[in-house]
Amino acid sequence: MVTLIVATTIDPASIGPASALLAMPGWHPGPPIQDMPSFVNQDVRLLKHDRSIVREDYLDKHWEEATGETVDEVIFLSKHTAASNRPALTVHPIGVPHLKEGEETPVGGKPAWAAPPNPRIGPWFRLLKSIAESQNLTPEFEVTLEATHHGPLTNAPTMFVEIGSTEEYWKRQDAAQAIALLVWEGLGLNGGAAVGDWSRNSSQQKILLGIGGGHYVPRHMDIVRKDGVWVGHLLAGYSLPMEDPGPYKAQANLEVGGTWRQAIRVAFDTTRAAFPQGEVLAHIDNKSFKGWQKNAIVGFLAEQNIKVGKPSDFY
Repeated sequence: MVTLIVATTIDPASIGPASALLAMPGWHPGPPIQDMPSFVNQDVRLLKHDRSIVREDYLDKHWEEATGETVDEVIFLSKHTAASNRPALTVHPIGVPHLKEGEETPVGGKPAWAAPPNPRIGPWFRLLKSIAESQNLTPEFEVTLEATHHGPLTNAPTMFVEIGSTEEYWKRQDAAQAIALLVWEGLGLNGGAAVGDWSRNSSQQKILLGIGGGHYVPRHMDIVRKDGVWVGHLLAGYSLPMEDPGPYKAQANLEVGGTWRQAIRVAFDTTRAAFPQGEVLAHIDNKSFKGWQKNAIVGFLAEQNIKVGKPSDFY
């Protein structure tokens, strides 16, 4: 079982942290995969390519086919862009579970798909916050989760770790160093215990499946800030398209169109797959939904036997 880290040379926020990580002890060259150089350190593999980070599909599968090693998880290093241009360090799961068959995928993935979320997302978000604070990157940089979005396609549990939000910050050496340190400590390459290793977690813990809210999922993130909380997919409102039923909103058992059901089902199933023996509970950002939307979602969750959790259920 190996961890695959992926970086692209065309993105300074990807190659910067990768170079800082490779400057740490213990790395040696690994086998090239389809002309992509690789590097090996204990059970960690780092792969560099020169293409779009969201378009290079199934690198976990290609690694397995070329080396015979099973990829346990994938961690992508990438830039983050935002309209606000705010400096940020972000962690998030990937997928486009709300897209319909045949719809365009401008940022990779495929319709009705999400990768299993890497179980490290919650613990690494907290570790990143503590590293950023100790390196004096906060409050200049905001450390935040993001909702599930974009590709590329993978089979193994996956997460993105990003530096945002403009070229000035993508190139920041101190931010690159913080991300390198996150990976170094988080995977136990420093000789310490790895952070967020679900397989060492024997008890039946609860996992938060976030439903609703904006892209930076503030109400879900408030819960994930607390030690010991595990998090799966985070579906922002834009990943839950619901057709407005117009004058029939007050009707009981209202049939609400849109791909929101598909998005919830895919997000739940892949989260459950990523956390064997865990109990996945939906956490709803109630304030982000109108009454008819919330009723439809709660009804669907009950139909699907997906339990709803309140904040205290996750601590």
